[in-house]
Amino acid sequence: MLIITFARLITAVRAIWQGAAPLPEKRVYFANHASNGDFVLIWTVLPGKLREKTRPVAAADYWLSSKLKTFIGRSVFNALLIERSPEERTADPVQQMADALDAGDSLIIFPEGTRNMTQSPLLPFKTGLFHLATKKPEVDLVPVWIENLNRVMPKGKLVPIPLICTITFGQPLRLKQGETKADFLERAQAALLALSITAKEQVNG
Repeated sequence: MLIITFARLITAVRAIWQGAAPLPEKRVYFANHASNGDFVLIWTVLPGKLREKTRPVAAADYWLSSKLKTFIGRSVFNALLIERSPEERTADPVQQMADALDAGDSLIIFPEGTRNMTQSPLLPFKTGLFHLATKKPEVDLVPVWIENLNRVMPKGKLVPIPLICTITFGQPLRLKQGETKADFLERAQAALLALSITAKEQVNG
């Protein structure tokens, strides 16, 4: 509750359920990634019952680097920790995510794979979203656009800058039968970019 209160105080964040209703069913929320606080803000705006069953997919090497981070990652957020280095992995990341969905959890993932520090709205998507969609074709993939958080928490700054942020949830999508990896990832990126236009209009309008 402290994290939620702080996030709302700093960002005045509000959720815009444009194409998906906040239903208590397992989903994969995939979002743009420009700040370390991205998953916190998505997690914050979800209704309580959804929040309890929604796990961010996060880097194990970061969240296991100290006792405090380990406690927050595992005990506060119940994060699904993925080993980024192929040499260090003892489990398949896609299978880890599929197992979490089978257990009834929803997931928050960032297909860009790393924070976007460029002028482009999105980095090219990694292939994980496609492989997860292939393994779990019955699960809705909900695009989520985070607007303004990169300005609230710019890289290298310790003190957040209070600004209004929005989290826009778009129309769910699924892998189409026979759809290629390239076509699917292009469609997923297009869904996020379309939300970014709506989000900017909401913030500036």
